[in-house]
Amino acid sequence: MSNIILASKSKVRKKILEKYNINCLVEPSNIDEDPIKDSLLNVGTSPEMISKNLAELKANKISQKKNRDLVLGADSVIDLNGELISKPLNRDDAMIILKKLNGQKHYLISSVCISKNGSMIWNYTDKASLTMKNMSNKELEDYLGKISNEALFAYNVYQIEGEGRNLFSNIEGDENTIMGLPVKKIKEFLNLQK
Repeated sequence: MSNIILASKSKVRKKILEKYNINCLVEPSNIDEDPIKDSLLNVGTSPEMISKNLAELKANKISQKKNRDLVLGADSVIDLNGELISKPLNRDDAMIILKKLNGQKHYLISSVCISKNGSMIWNYTDKASLTMKNMSNKELEDYLGKISNEALFAYNVYQIEGEGRNLFSNIEGDENTIMGLPVKKIKEFLNLQK
């Protein structure tokens, strides 16, 4: 089988693929997501479709240059009662996001797309449900104080495989989906390609 190229600079996504013995080369798409999200939100696009569209854009962009290879694009968003929550821009923004999620049930949506010759050939979207504990501002500040900038801006406001697990009273769904890559479905698809 040809190499798979990961159109993402996410170290976590690369680590998940390697854990499942999927060899990948990394070539980030470097797409500016914010204007795309804004234009999709302006026409009432659902968080699921925004996630899928971004994953497809990332995969197709790299696939046009590497047209013989399979290219994997991925995107994750948080859906809080229909509101799309994006990654924080800074620590103040992270605190605002945590306060919004505090005591709330929300969904983490992860979409993956595999493209070849510049076009999508497969995609999958998975959703996990997370309910955050009711926490005081002090508890939220203490939590943020334990998180490095790199982790904060890479994983949105929580790392489910690290300190972030302590924020939740209930988690339903696949942990790999929450970390940004529903890898079992990717593996199933790649096994069919052999």
